[in-house]
Amino acid sequence: MLIIGLTGSIGMGKSTTAKMFREAGVPVYDADAAVADLYETGGAAVAPLEAAFPGVTKDGAVDREALRQRVLGNDEAMSRLNAIVHPLVGADRVHFFKDAEAAGADMVVLDIPLLYETGGDANMDAVVVVSAPPEQQRERVLARPGMTAERLDAILSRQMHDAEKRARAHFVVDTSRGLEPAREQVAEIIAVMRDPQKRPGRDKSPA
Repeated sequence: MLIIGLTGSIGMGKSTTAKMFREAGVPVYDADAAVADLYETGGAAVAPLEAAFPGVTKDGAVDREALRQRVLGNDEAMSRLNAIVHPLVGADRVHFFKDAEAAGADMVVLDIPLLYETGGDANMDAVVVVSAPPEQQRERVLARPGMTAERLDAILSRQMHDAEKRARAHFVVDTSRGLEPAREQVAEIIAVMRDPQKRPGRDKSPA
């Protein structure tokens, strides 16, 4: 079973692209959704995060804004957070792989926002980067409720620059031209990955 990493900076259209893979019949693992489940009431991350960052839970669930305030811009706190959450996400991902194999999937997509930043790309058969021009990216993100330019800049400071991601990617999905062109790019990626003569593979350089 082939493993495709899907990544891209905030506001690039990664979630929409992930949905296109899913609609094409490829199982998609959403790391952000997995984290959200871990943060909900009864989630496995609630107790350890409250122990590490007292006061970040409310009514038995993690208050994501309170947690964000505690770790944003604090490398030590971010490392503690990752040390708690990443192993829990990894365990959840194991179940996803088992379910995909049982369903007979020939490939899966792992939707991981910080794929390159965490070194996860080394475990992928290929990496797809979702991209758009910076001005379009900022317009999309700043239109989100509660988002500010300051917060966006803080988020981007933790992410690898889009140009570097594109340079390292095996495939790039350009979302700046609309949904249908992006969907066509996704279909082409799936076709290439299913062709042993064309797919990049872990031992080949990005195209």
